[in-house]
Amino acid sequence: MKILNFGSLNIDLVYQVDHIARPGETIASSAHEVFAGGKGANQSAALALAGAEVFHAGQIGPEGQWLVDKLAGFGVNMMYTLTGETPTGHAIIQVDNQGQNSIVLFPGANKKISHSAIDSTLSHFAQGDTLLLQNEINGIDYLIAQGKERGFKVCFNPAPYGPEVLAYPLHFVDLLIVNETEARGLLGPAVPDQLIDRLAAAWPQAQIVLTLGEQGAHYSSAQERFYLPATPIDAVDTTGAGDTFIGYFLQGLIADMAPQVAMQRAITAAALCVAKPGAMDSIPTTTELI
Repeated sequence: MKILNFGSLNIDLVYQVDHIARPGETIASSAHEVFAGGKGANQSAALALAGAEVFHAGQIGPEGQWLVDKLAGFGVNMMYTLTGETPTGHAIIQVDNQGQNSIVLFPGANKKISHSAIDSTLSHFAQGDTLLLQNEINGIDYLIAQGKERGFKVCFNPAPYGPEVLAYPLHFVDLLIVNETEARGLLGPAVPDQLIDRLAAAWPQAQIVLTLGEQGAHYSSAQERFYLPATPIDAVDTTGAGDTFIGYFLQGLIADMAPQVAMQRAITAAALCVAKPGAMDSIPTTTELI
């Protein structure tokens, strides 16, 4: 069974600040670094580092080849990533002294993917393969529908959340992974204790994962439901934690781990991720989890 992650590739411009800039405020940065990023690329890297065989599809601009090379170095198969004329997507990220972040995203080439490119890529995969999606490229509604039609297991992480997500055919999704903000975007106002119940009721066909950062994560499916606490750790940068969690959790499920085992492993990996700066470069290897 193959894993295809059709997702974003970004150049992350990270600025260390005392606090996140407020409206109308100009602040100085104490440090500036450039990292490979994008939720799609991060999740592909996490899948590969967790031990999965993963193919990444997406689009970069002429200056983005180093992102392809970097992911290939992690073991990600990049044969379905295209190069176009639109500049590579990038993110401007402020990270404060407590490790919290604020992000401005320029989609760039991530939003220039054609239906013909999608069709061509999907034709190389078969029923029973896994299609992983986020919300940083165009054509997500088409990808979800095509994934279902072709018999793929469709996994969707609606991040970053936008109102367009409500128009996607989410009834075709087999695994839905959301944080608290994304859950409220899908459901409307709700207290934390109600979120997992309402998600399960809204999409009973799916496995549901609700991540709550330092408060842990919930899992729900037709067969079982459980909660696991987070691993306590001093956070340096939370940027790649969710992507690390998703990559490790999905790899665990594909490797036939019990959901609770896969989630505990993903929680541990996410904790190790936030202990280091950056997104992709902070994703741990399996040897670091021991």
